[in-house]
Amino acid sequence: MIGWCMAVFASDQQLYDVLHSVFTRLNAEPEKLAPFTHSNLVIRIILSDPAAEILLDGRQPPMEVFYGPRPGQANLEFSMPADLLHSIWMGEESTSAAFFSGRIKSKGSLLRATHLVELFRQAEEIYPAIASQHQLV
Repeated sequence: MIGWCMAVFASDQQLYDVLHSVFTRLNAEPEKLAPFTHSNLVIRIILSDPAAEILLDGRQPPMEVFYGPRPGQANLEFSMPADLLHSIWMGEESTSAAFFSGRIKSKGSLLRATHLVELFRQAEEIYPAIASQHQLV
């Protein structure tokens, strides 16, 4: 990439506000989240630039989402730049390409990540409108 490019999110608070909008909207349609909320998985997503952390609890419906660092173990943990998550949910980047290039780091059994892939697909459907509402595009 040539030149300097401004980060998508101005602050961690803006990032948390956007994530809250995404997960509130996703929880409004629990039938679409059923594969995840019956997965018995807890997934931690650690974002950088700006720093943020969310914990997705799929052990029972409704999906619980915790914003900010939380103690305890997660079945799966993913780390990536916040701008990469934005690009994936905007449909500009491929999740699998980001994994295989090493831009998404993971801990835990990726065999169990299929439920997260479906959750990301649901987020991709609604994210462009949310990004627009938050003036990110």
